Amino acid sequence: MRGIWTYWGYIAAAALVVAWGSGAATAVIVVLSLAVVAYATFQLPVWCGAVNRNGTYCRRNASGILMGCNLRQHRWQKMKMVVLRSKAGDVSRAVFPSAKEKFGAFIAVGGLASAVAAVIVPVVTG
Repeated sequence: MRGIWTYWGYIAAAALVVAWGSGAATAVIVVLSLAVVAYATFQLPVWCGAVNRNGTYCRRNASGILMGCNLRQHRWQKMKMVVLRSKAGDVSRAVFPSAKEKFGAFIAVGGLASAVAAVIVPVVTG
């Protein structure tokens, strides 16, 4: 049961694909899209990836692609790197240190695009 709860966002992503394919109601698609985005950004189990004092990247467990581990200095370091944008390479290495984080970012962007499309498509098509 713990494994299913840890990865519920992937189930929501699969449900989102099915909802788009079956022509579900707009509200269902928007709710599923926002759930996928929230899961990927704040709950997906990933590595921290914040820069340590010696220049290496932290390999502790973290929740979400934008949050750091339990160390006080790492909690908002990744978020600050995205906002301040010191170097694009540093941001990509810190926020996406492995393929799992890259896949999580892909899911988050897809969920966000899905939410926007679910709101815009009915407006455009009438």
